[in-house]
Amino acid sequence: MYVVQIASECAPVIKAGGLGDVVSGLSRELEIRENCVELILPKYDCMRYDHIWGLHDAYRDLWVPWYDGKIHCSVYCGWVHGRVCFFIEPHSQDNFFNRRCYYGCNDDNMRFAFFSKAALEFLHQSNKRPDVIHCHDWQTGLVPVMLYEIYKYHGMGNQRVCYTIHNFKHQGIAGNEVLQATGLNRADYYFQYDKLQDNFNPFAINLMKGGIVYSNAVTTVSPNHAWEAHYTEVGSGLGHTLDLHQDKFSGILNGIDYDFWNPEVDRYIPFNYTPDDFEQKVYNKKALRERLLLRDEPQKPVIAYIGRLDNQKGVHLVHHAIYYALQREAQFVLLGLATEPGINAHFRHEKNFLNDNPDCHLELGFNEELSHLIYAGADMILVPSNYEPCGLTQTIGMKYGTVPIVRGVGGLVNTVFDRDYDPNKSPEERNGYVFYQTDYGALESAMDRAIGLWYNYPQEFRQLALQGMAYDYSWNHPGTEYLAIYDRIRHR
Repeated sequence: MYVVQIASECAPVIKAGGLGDVVSGLSRELEIRENCVELILPKYDCMRYDHIWGLHDAYRDLWVPWYDGKIHCSVYCGWVHGRVCFFIEPHSQDNFFNRRCYYGCNDDNMRFAFFSKAALEFLHQSNKRPDVIHCHDWQTGLVPVMLYEIYKYHGMGNQRVCYTIHNFKHQGIAGNEVLQATGLNRADYYFQYDKLQDNFNPFAINLMKGGIVYSNAVTTVSPNHAWEAHYTEVGSGLGHTLDLHQDKFSGILNGIDYDFWNPEVDRYIPFNYTPDDFEQKVYNKKALRERLLLRDEPQKPVIAYIGRLDNQKGVHLVHHAIYYALQREAQFVLLGLATEPGINAHFRHEKNFLNDNPDCHLELGFNEELSHLIYAGADMILVPSNYEPCGLTQTIGMKYGTVPIVRGVGGLVNTVFDRDYDPNKSPEERNGYVFYQTDYGALESAMDRAIGLWYNYPQEFRQLALQGMAYDYSWNHPGTEYLAIYDRIRHR
């Protein structure tokens, strides 16, 4: 099968979050299964060019219709860790992708509307005719709209679209200017509730809604998050649209790349280990303590948090967990980057306050190498999210034998099964601790059970860690599910 992924990210060359990991990991899995996969990405000035091999001109004169004229683009081709990637570079005074950032500009709607138009124009002009176009998040929501309203009349009538939503919070709310720029034009036609009109603002169009309405299949990144988006406020106003299109909507759990996240082969940790020599993990714990200048106290567990510091991630619970861990004679390690000035200032204050505490280290920023050592050296990993579409932290943690403590939302419910209370798993299948409320008491209860097991029943804690390591959260199962979707929509 010939699949083209159109996305705003692909790890490690372009990565702002989990989207980049998914695009890269899924593409690799599809190729392993002998499918032809190509990726189309923006050519940002700030992407990691050191991860691209053999970058060269692939299509020099791509003219993309835009308003009443055309914008000249160059398309470059290179290999990103084995994946064939095409990078679109527009030559215009708008400098759409020469901003030293991926997102956060006032004209993001226009930037990615242009990218969507350019990606389709490249497929059209280069005579590429994939069986399936797989696009992602609001940034590419216009791809299926333009495909079925414009490009199918220009030789692209057989292409089918799978649209994956990674985060319902950001939907791409825009005005009529996007329609005019892309050549969709007919405002009276698209500003209808069953088309692109935003569900709550009749004077705006919603790019993510367009992706849902026009795609042949719509997925999100875990089965439980699909239910949440359909029936709760997690859908950020798109629940009724999902209901109207429920026959093509499903949740598929994201995978992780076990060539990269795997203690057996991880080149970023000093001591590799497997379930058969799990005792080697303790040497990584000692190395982590040395790296972060923590007290070398073998009798204390290390609890870790790795991730963004924002409201989605339950930042109030992260803060509380630091002090509760210290109160319960545990050590705490945090690696995270705040996305809001107020949260950043708060945690900088906490870092300064706790700087001399030998049982705590707060690393405010992101360090890929250090994250591997934390996964390998910690005993428990905390994921207290307010909402979590899929979550990779808990599945990575389990692969490293680091017991997850999570809030029961989104993909966390589909991956972590409470040691003491899960009704659907036998004791031998359970792999962590789950709490459901957002208050401090619920968090403390889960942490207390985990810390108590570590102190009082160390062999049972070890067995729980090994049960987590036994789970397969690779791209193997998601790859099978996506191929089934591709095959289904291709033959409609």
